[in-house]
Amino acid sequence: MKFRDYQIEIIEKAYEVLSKHKFVYLSMQVRTGKTLTAMGVAQRLPVESMLFVTKKKAMSSIQADYNKLNPNYAIEIINYESLHKIQGKFDCIVLDESHSLGAYPKPSKRTKMVKDIILKQKPFVILMSGTPTPESFSQMYHQVYACPLNPFRDYRNFYKFSKVYVDVFQRQLGSMTHNVYSAGKQTILDEMKPYMISYTQREAGFKAETNEEVLRVEMSDLTYKIVKQLKKDLVVEGKHTNEIILADTGVKLMSKIHQLFSGTVKFESGKSQVIDFSKAEFIRTRFSGMKVGIFYKFKAEYDALKSVYGDDLTTELEEFDTTDKSIALQIVSGREGISLKKADCLVYYNIDFSALSYWQSRDRMTTKDTLENKIYWIFSRDGIEDKIYETVAKKKDYTLKHFEKDLLSL
Repeated sequence: MKFRDYQIEIIEKAYEVLSKHKFVYLSMQVRTGKTLTAMGVAQRLPVESMLFVTKKKAMSSIQADYNKLNPNYAIEIINYESLHKIQGKFDCIVLDESHSLGAYPKPSKRTKMVKDIILKQKPFVILMSGTPTPESFSQMYHQVYACPLNPFRDYRNFYKFSKVYVDVFQRQLGSMTHNVYSAGKQTILDEMKPYMISYTQREAGFKAETNEEVLRVEMSDLTYKIVKQLKKDLVVEGKHTNEIILADTGVKLMSKIHQLFSGTVKFESGKSQVIDFSKAEFIRTRFSGMKVGIFYKFKAEYDALKSVYGDDLTTELEEFDTTDKSIALQIVSGREGISLKKADCLVYYNIDFSALSYWQSRDRMTTKDTLENKIYWIFSRDGIEDKIYETVAKKKDYTLKHFEKDLLSL
């Protein structure tokens, strides 16, 4: 295979950064070829063995890229949840979708495991993300803090770092006052410039237009009845079962109404049930004969889709690519690191509260040759989904504050 011209340029730049600092951050937008570029960089280095850490859904496509490139080093591909199983020595570690390591003010479990591996093995480190700081510049600190030569190495922990790089403010939660660290300063990215290489789809010559259409579904009378009672009483008890739908807090009410308007519910017992197949049946009928990529939010929504689609639905990317089946993916697990370029369109059974989920998942069909991405949102009539959509499309997460305001009109 041959690298594109811009990939060759990035490989050379990344080689220079790695030679000097032992780590580089590839901030390349989706579908611009981050994976192959990272593998190409490793070919320029004294690397005999690479560890590639990614999401489970992306592992097969990364293996395919490795086979295509056939570099002169061995590779182990693993998902973040399996980091504790790592054995052996690696000269280079690639951290895919590295923004997932950016939790703060305390590092996440996966971030700590990554740090332990880097400190023990002292490898070259390649971080990759199309959205390095999707919610706050503060997310950068823990992504790079395991790299010995990172620009924030003089700050032993996030709290010391925040005194210089974050406008810390306080928020009252009940009777307690908490520090909020989300207002990271632009200087964080300024400090990272010598270590980051950015590249956009526009620079790569992508011309795809994303066209979205909202389709509304009339849900069953039962769905609207339960929502109405839950809003009024904050609890709904089953007539013929011992199951209870409880919404005794604002967060639970928001979650339950979100579930119900897509035809499912999780009871207080922990069990889930499909109560309304309207959306699944609508999707099956409306997109009959089409090869569709379907995103769902709650696990019971997959049950509804599987019940309607039967064997014509898969959850495996390889099967989707090689058959006429449609694919169903949970939004969070399917929004990153995979390509749905063989889909005729993307269909959203439901919508996530996260702006990151909105912007990343809708780009799964894009390739350099794509001219149009067609996306359909399946919303319930008079439901909550329109309100969520209006918020996340503006790059803001849908929160309890939004819900409490919108509840009056539901």
